[in-house]
Amino acid sequence: MWVQLGSTVVLLGDARRGKLPDNIVGFGRALRRAGVRLDSARIALACEAAQWVGVAHKPDLGAALEAVLVSREQDRAVFQELFDAYFRDPEVAHKLLAQMLPSAEGRAEPSKRRPRVREALTPQRAFGTQTPRPTEDPLEFDAAMTASDLGRLRQADFNALSASEYRLVERLVRDIPLPLPEVPARRHRPDARGARLNWRGALHEATRTGGELLRLPRLSRRAEPLPVLILVDVSGSMERYARLLLAFLHAATRQVAGRRVRRDIYAFGTDLTDLAPALRLADTDEMLAATNALIDDYGGGTRLGASLATLRTQHARRLVGRRTLVLLVSDGLDTGEPEQLDAELAWLRRRCRHLFWLNPLLRYEGYAPLARGAAVLHRHADGMLAIHNLSRLEDLAASLATLMTSR
Repeated sequence: MWVQLGSTVVLLGDARRGKLPDNIVGFGRALRRAGVRLDSARIALACEAAQWVGVAHKPDLGAALEAVLVSREQDRAVFQELFDAYFRDPEVAHKLLAQMLPSAEGRAEPSKRRPRVREALTPQRAFGTQTPRPTEDPLEFDAAMTASDLGRLRQADFNALSASEYRLVERLVRDIPLPLPEVPARRHRPDARGARLNWRGALHEATRTGGELLRLPRLSRRAEPLPVLILVDVSGSMERYARLLLAFLHAATRQVAGRRVRRDIYAFGTDLTDLAPALRLADTDEMLAATNALIDDYGGGTRLGASLATLRTQHARRLVGRRTLVLLVSDGLDTGEPEQLDAELAWLRRRCRHLFWLNPLLRYEGYAPLARGAAVLHRHADGMLAIHNLSRLEDLAASLATLMTSR
């Protein structure tokens, strides 16, 4: 069935012959390759929604599919762009439906598309024809862009991933949660078992009963996630880890249990860079692009002491009393003076609740912080955790809770 959608003509097929569901399933696979969370139930519901709405009007069809398939705000722009590309040309739909064959092409200019959309439309054969490294077993990918040997990929070091594996892991880290510990807040909330009487609420209720107090409402302190300050090393030795960890932290620290987290992320190499403008972007790909534009010393050296001095003189207010949880992501290979680093770390330790060192070098058995900067950092940190693969990132929340409880 040929249908006029706006100014273009699209072949959606006859629903009685099963072509419309096949096209919706193919579109769902393209969305999953772009990192949108989908399962078979949502795709089946999308097929039903398309039959109810019809295909005569493109905006109505797009709105119906978006309502069913998109559950996160940051995926809306990706859905709209991929929907326009997928239903632009019948040949594109057929080629994407056939597991994204190498000859699949679109009319939109690839340079103007989002990275997630470009990768969803990338020829699938590029992953199958890639020459595997002799020291590793080759990975095979299915049409949904998932690894058949995901268990091995979870244990693979970020620095040893191939280009295709790195892109896959970069999307997977965005779905790893990081529940931060909660502490009592200053504000209160109504609670029948609270320890504090709500006199204001009691007087308000008394006005409805002629001044009689029929019950005494109570209050308890609200719980809120700890404010978090994150320092990410973007030097040359951390270059492969920095991008993945920024993608992970951007998604994992946005909200905890439905509450917005107070977070501040800085990148440091030879200088300190405030990444607050990039963090305001909801889409992770846009955040990474903005981060690349903000950081001038990406892939350079490491001067943690000088960077902490900039934090102390220009951004000390970001530390909320002694409540802030500080996560310092670095391999500890500092090129500055250890005396300055020792003094700045002592100041930071006095101003925060906990200071944890996330070190990718813990992937090596028998690692010891013997370098001058690493030794100083190890002496001031409350704990050292590994973050070199997916498995370690998944265990990060539990490890943080355990260390905080033990102290």
